[in-house]
Amino acid sequence: MFDRLAQMDTRYEDLGTQLSDPTLVSDQKKFQATAKQHRDLEPTVEKYRQYRSVQQAVADAKAMLAESDPEIREMAAEELSTLEPRLAEIEAELRVLLLPKDPNDDKNIVIELRAGTGGDEASLFVAEVFRMYLRFAEQHRWKVEVMSETASDVGGLKDVTAIFEGDKVYSQMKYESGVHRVQRVPATETQGRVHTSAITVAVLPEAEEVDVKIEQKDLRIDTFCSSGPGGQSVNTTYSAIRITHLPTQTVVSCQDEKSQIKNREKAMRVLRSRLYEVEQERLHQLQASARKAQIGSGDRSEKIRTYNFPQNRLTDHRIGLTNHQLAMVMEGQLQPTIDALIAFDIAEKMKGEPAVA
Repeated sequence: MFDRLAQMDTRYEDLGTQLSDPTLVSDQKKFQATAKQHRDLEPTVEKYRQYRSVQQAVADAKAMLAESDPEIREMAAEELSTLEPRLAEIEAELRVLLLPKDPNDDKNIVIELRAGTGGDEASLFVAEVFRMYLRFAEQHRWKVEVMSETASDVGGLKDVTAIFEGDKVYSQMKYESGVHRVQRVPATETQGRVHTSAITVAVLPEAEEVDVKIEQKDLRIDTFCSSGPGGQSVNTTYSAIRITHLPTQTVVSCQDEKSQIKNREKAMRVLRSRLYEVEQERLHQLQASARKAQIGSGDRSEKIRTYNFPQNRLTDHRIGLTNHQLAMVMEGQLQPTIDALIAFDIAEKMKGEPAVA
């Protein structure tokens, strides 16, 4: 492990030297790639240098134990009682930093929410969970673009698709894929009985053109009139786009923009991400035997969480987490839940088993 860390330290220094070379700036693509490599190495290298500093302090303190002066020996022993546990802590932190990283963690996401069992109540919950995610995105200063949405008659959403853009969005949001169940008394319930409804959430890493190759001949593109809010142009111009990927029969539509060109660009972003997910799932199936310990497969049929409003309780079934501050969670205070999922994921990986999709 320490040989690898020493190599990373040397590489970090080399990249820093390259970044100070004025000629590199003239090639912006290469400059950005070099800067990213340097930035990615920084946390691990800084932690390694901290380890070496504490390690040297431990060696110095041990040397002081051989001194004849009892006060110096006592001081050295006291320092060691603090330094040695700290050295062990830093080593554990380094092992976490060296764990294989999910290659999708830095990506933006396409997120899709759909009402499941529960009819109108499920559509209301789709709108509430999407609002929760919007509040969470605001906290992280992520940009959100709605691709498409279908309103329900009661003011909810039958479905909504959006793109979240920002720093390491997928690393935070990937644990949200699956079935979210809600238990509460609907406004239309006269007997005060608790009803159970469900929605599905899919979080897809946004795929770049280099990740997925799509042939133009494999696409059927249809235009249609937009529906819903949008002013006078609604239902009068064919700005909405529907793209069908013929080999997989994957269908994506977008009507958020008044421009047909912009709607097509957005729809292609969603299509690439869906096809990328299909390929990722195929690869995951090949590794199925090694996936027993994972937090969740990202399978939309897997029940991952229950929101119990009468008891103000959120339960994440994958890690047995219970939170009795559901009202705050629905306001976007999702970080403690996500942090617990990340910690569990890391603990499983430390055992040498892949823990997450």
